[in-house]
Amino acid sequence: MNLLFIGDVVGNSGTAFLEEQLFGLKRKYNIDVTVVNGENSAQGNGITPDSFDRLMRMGADIVTTGNHCFRRREMYDIFDSNEFLVRPANYPDDAPGRGVAVLDLCPVKIAVVNLMGTMYLESLDNPFSRIDEILADIDTPNIFVDFHAEATSEKKAMGFYLQNRVTAVLGTHTHVQTADECILGGHTAYITDVGMTGPELSVLGVDKDIVIGKFRSHMPVKFEESISKPFINGVVVTFDEKSGISTNITRVISRK
Repeated sequence: MNLLFIGDVVGNSGTAFLEEQLFGLKRKYNIDVTVVNGENSAQGNGITPDSFDRLMRMGADIVTTGNHCFRRREMYDIFDSNEFLVRPANYPDDAPGRGVAVLDLCPVKIAVVNLMGTMYLESLDNPFSRIDEILADIDTPNIFVDFHAEATSEKKAMGFYLQNRVTAVLGTHTHVQTADECILGGHTAYITDVGMTGPELSVLGVDKDIVIGKFRSHMPVKFEESISKPFINGVVVTFDEKSGISTNITRVISRK
């Protein structure tokens, strides 16, 4: 089987471009399952009911998030009610939503786990301890982990920690696609960061001049989405659905 994972979708331009290109990408790579990180898919930041609905309608099977998941209060009920929208599993148990989604394709089941790193981010529960608890309760070998983390060291450590225990560990959050895709232990697909889907000539999706001004002056600024042409970053993971073993991981970059 082939799973397409799309890196952090940024704003309206990223969402609109993915909407335009997703069907073609799924056909090109013979995709069976599509997972999209949508935590920045809303205009301005976070995820909204509208941006989530657009991602699902265009063909996402599961939407993952990260540190901006609760930026919009109107999403709280949707996190609770929709089983295919997940937030980092190491948030406290009383936070809205869930950290694991299971897609039942009958007879194949695919589990997607969302975790967040704690280096340079919020002080959540230890993601290494939390994933141990989660894996004990998952009844399918096909397990994909979106590890939303800042530090490359934490991501690499998680990849090795989950080697031979999950199908893939796919890093998100830093919005820059890395070139270290590999199969760990002959089993687990890994990449430090899948990258982003949004304005390419930008600083993580934001207008470059605004960010440069911020770094030069250290004064507060209002971030605005870049108007440069968008691109798509993602990976395709090929895996054996009976064993959960990955056989290939391919980086995807799509431009107009």
